[in-house]
Amino acid sequence: MGLFGKKSEGGMMDVIRCDEQEYLVWKWRPSGEANSTKKENAIRYGSSLRVKDGEMAVFVYQQKDGSLQDYITGPYDQTIKTANFPVLSGIVGLAFGGASPFQAEIYFINLSGNIQVRFGIPFFDVFDPRFLDFAVPVAARGTITFNITDYQSFIKLNRLINFELDDFNQQIKDAVTKYVKGVITNAPADNNMPVLQMERKLLDINDLIAVKIKERLEADFGVNVKGFDLASIEVDKESEGYAELRKVTAEQTTKTTSAQTDIGIQNLADMQAINAANMSETLRIQREEAQRGQKLQTETNFMGAHALNQQTDVLKTGAASLGSMGDMGGGGGGGMNPAGMMTGMMMGGAMGNQMAGMMNNMGQNMNQQQNTPPPPPTIAYSVSVNGQTAGPFNLQQLQQMVQNGQLGQNTHVWKAGMAAWEIAGNVQELATLFSAVPPPPPPPPTI
Repeated sequence: MGLFGKKSEGGMMDVIRCDEQEYLVWKWRPSGEANSTKKENAIRYGSSLRVKDGEMAVFVYQQKDGSLQDYITGPYDQTIKTANFPVLSGIVGLAFGGASPFQAEIYFINLSGNIQVRFGIPFFDVFDPRFLDFAVPVAARGTITFNITDYQSFIKLNRLINFELDDFNQQIKDAVTKYVKGVITNAPADNNMPVLQMERKLLDINDLIAVKIKERLEADFGVNVKGFDLASIEVDKESEGYAELRKVTAEQTTKTTSAQTDIGIQNLADMQAINAANMSETLRIQREEAQRGQKLQTETNFMGAHALNQQTDVLKTGAASLGSMGDMGGGGGGGMNPAGMMTGMMMGGAMGNQMAGMMNNMGQNMNQQQNTPPPPPTIAYSVSVNGQTAGPFNLQQLQQMVQNGQLGQNTHVWKAGMAAWEIAGNVQELATLFSAVPPPPPPPPTI
């Protein structure tokens, strides 16, 4: 059943609509009415309601047991009927039988527009957790953008009557200020962030604040935070605290760098001593091996010559015996003894074969010794680091230094035979050392 049918009483029809360009909450009042009165809130017969897309009209009915609301979401352009207003239908039906005007306050809520609030926080003190004696003044500026998505939660948390956007924005700004100061003040201790580097950590601090701000404004004000932009963090570089902190930080950095340099030089010296000892031991072992090999070779040659002399003596003895072999079994007649001659020939052939085999073996041994290559030469380079000379190091030690980051392509090296020091990257012999080192990882992708 329609609430307003024909115009049966005097007065002009009301067109209930919102023509504001920028607003969050706006209360409708009939033309010529300036104050919130019962007459203003009496909806006239034949009134029509126009709600644009992205808007919502809220009808608030004040009852003895509290207020009740009807929500009309745009787009909507019709004469008001009880069929479209569930709460109104019950009120009018029970109290007036559907024929009398009703009292209601009408508010328009912007569901599509964004409200942007700028904030600026004057200097406040921030302390570096490493040097708590120096307070550094820090200021911050930025903007926050929000809108209304959960209109029921917004209406529940905020008083629509006499709603003023400026007052509401100030409440938002106060909440933002509180959380911005809180996060920036605690960032150095909570995130291991030096105060002097906070300006460089702007994006990280922005993200920390955005999380807390979004939760707070949704819970306390019923608005949806669409964006938080911390435009700048300004450190008062003219303050005494900043100057003192910068001085003590520089001194601490110098001490740390000096200590690290001393440790690096000491490690290099220790490595040099270890490498020198290893090189000395390696050379000693090589000398002993060479001497042992030379001695073994001499003994082998001596044994071969001794064996040849023995064989020669045997052969001489055998040859001397050949003359008497002809008399074997011949008696004293002085004639030729065929059996003795045959025996002598057989023994002479055997000794000849033995002599030839011995000479052949000695020749093979000598050829094998002549064809055996000498041991490869030991490659050893000295290294210059921070004006200190270390080494010499062999290729295996240099490879380990490359992997440990102690030897780079721009490190100066030298070995015996080189006219001057040269950077390692220009030495062809060392090129393979750097080809096995993986390149640095790629930078993380930009989000």
